[in-house]
Amino acid sequence: MTRIGAGLAVGPDLARDAAEASEQALRALDGTRPDLVCVFGTAHSPDDFAAAVSQAAETTDATVLIGCTASGVLGAGTGVESEPAVSVWAGALPGVRLRPFRLDVLRTEQGLAVVGLPDVTVHDHAGLLLADPFTFPVDGFVERSNDLVPGFPYVGGLAADPYVGGLAADPHGGDGTRLAYDGEVLSGGAVGVLIGGEVEVRTTLSQGCRPVGPTMAVTRAEGNIIFEMAGAPALAKLEELLTAMPDEDRQLAAEGLQLGVAMDEYAEAPGQGDFLIRGVVGADRSTGAIVIGDVIEIGRTVRFQLRDADAARADLDLVLKRFRADGPRSVDGALLFSCNGRGADVFGSADHDVRAVQTGLGVSGVAGFFAAGEIGPVGGRNYLHGFTATILAFASQPSAAAGGAADPRPAVGDG
Repeated sequence: MTRIGAGLAVGPDLARDAAEASEQALRALDGTRPDLVCVFGTAHSPDDFAAAVSQAAETTDATVLIGCTASGVLGAGTGVESEPAVSVWAGALPGVRLRPFRLDVLRTEQGLAVVGLPDVTVHDHAGLLLADPFTFPVDGFVERSNDLVPGFPYVGGLAADPYVGGLAADPHGGDGTRLAYDGEVLSGGAVGVLIGGEVEVRTTLSQGCRPVGPTMAVTRAEGNIIFEMAGAPALAKLEELLTAMPDEDRQLAAEGLQLGVAMDEYAEAPGQGDFLIRGVVGADRSTGAIVIGDVIEIGRTVRFQLRDADAARADLDLVLKRFRADGPRSVDGALLFSCNGRGADVFGSADHDVRAVQTGLGVSGVAGFFAAGEIGPVGGRNYLHGFTATILAFASQPSAAAGGAADPRPAVGDG
């Protein structure tokens, strides 16, 4: 049977912490050797993280081990930010097919080329991906993945320099960012594993927003610039919405307004959770246009969105309820990648997301890290997100006797 455990330890000696966290995670495996181990660490130095990876590899004797540095870690019902800590996730996954990979970037006459990814086959269910945003073209890779194997999900997050607090705040260009690949510690690129075989993996994610104002069609746009919504200047529509908002919502909009792009153009009344969220990054009063953080097509249905702690809590709870209703009968454990903006500054506690996922999925084996960007599918396509909680859940695949022949490529839930 599938067994999954998670552990977390805090302290300045990361090798000792890694041993403790690994032992915690292994208890749930009841003596079974783990097939897959993930190690995430917040360290004072890259050498400290390397010592943690070495210790975790020795303690767990995992078949496959990957991991990365982060600005904070999650595990065993606890979140830790901005102090040395190690989180370890261990899974004994009978019948699993794991193909680890290490991605590097080469310069060619045609531009940048990513090398090292195995061919995805019908026996692969999902890809776990950890990347260094300073040396690896994450946006391009994620977008290209949708063309190479349509519908195949990648889930994961962006590593961060562990002692300066993440991508946006890093003044050193990510010099301390590290990735772990089968006991080796790398200073760039990306690592991951293709997961397949006789284990079910499903994905979901929470974007942490609530919609405000009416849904509208984009009636004039170019690239990531929206000139008109519902036949009127986009900025005029935005100002109309802001005028009608209560003061508290207007303050949230000033701190970071978002725009949701409907995933299903045929939905009659798309609501919370039905949009791909992108930031509103600027406006041009001379043209009446607004600028968003993605390319937008004419005809798409959009709706403005706000982010706050209450919206994020409600959205994650809703996503987990939908996942349990539509997903596997039971979940054995999960990996969790939460935005480094979803910690104590938003919820008052760094524990919120990991505890919510444990409760929502009914499992204790949940671990991950606070990411500088989260990777996950929405509407059948992979995206790089911000402010999300992205989940890769594991379950024992139903036997043929229990429900007919099992599909070698289980459906993937997008939440």
